[in-house]
Amino acid sequence: MKGLLLFLAGVLVGANVVYFVMRQTPVPVASAPAVVPPTIDDAQRPAPTPRATAATSRPPVPATTLQPAMPATSAPPASLQPATGTLLIPVAGVAAGQLSDTFNDTRDGTRRHEALDIMAARGTPVLAASDGTVAKLFNSVPGGLTIYEFDPTATYAYYYAHLDHYAPGLAEGKALKRGDVIAYVGSTGNASEDAPHLHFAIFVLGPEKQWWKGTAIDPYPLLTKPR
Repeated sequence: MKGLLLFLAGVLVGANVVYFVMRQTPVPVASAPAVVPPTIDDAQRPAPTPRATAATSRPPVPATTLQPAMPATSAPPASLQPATGTLLIPVAGVAAGQLSDTFNDTRDGTRRHEALDIMAARGTPVLAASDGTVAKLFNSVPGGLTIYEFDPTATYAYYYAHLDHYAPGLAEGKALKRGDVIAYVGSTGNASEDAPHLHFAIFVLGPEKQWWKGTAIDPYPLLTKPR
């Protein structure tokens, strides 16, 4: 009996020793392998999605608000200028002595005017400076209501701008006689409301006969020369 008790006591002591040793010794835990992201070749990388900009989302500007290209500024030879006495001052009731040469004045600080401003009351008739044909009726931001007239040989274009309104029946392709009423003085476009006037320009057309393009001529000496 005594021997059995001693045996059981030994078993209990041994079990406690084993338990104590296991509590003090950490069990190694296998670590998960590191995950390396796959390398994307530049050729395989998706292209970035383009973002909309104001330029791409802006609606197109209507053609009637575009500004025609400015005429070339080099003076043509005298042989290309209209003959003395062929042009009429294109505002009714205005005499040559009332005109001022504004051709070489600057506008917006840098731009050469390249035209003659003829001051007159709003509604004063605008006259065709020469025989010719209405090449274009145009409404632009700077010029407002405008008329482009070609002379009979399509050598010159006469440009009338800042008009208040057109004369009844005026249309593109209409034949004009020197002195015909074609419109009325106004201040449309970028002209000042309190300074109505006719902006009158002349330019020599190029071989393409484009109504918006040519070589500018100073109208002042042509309108003030003795008839």
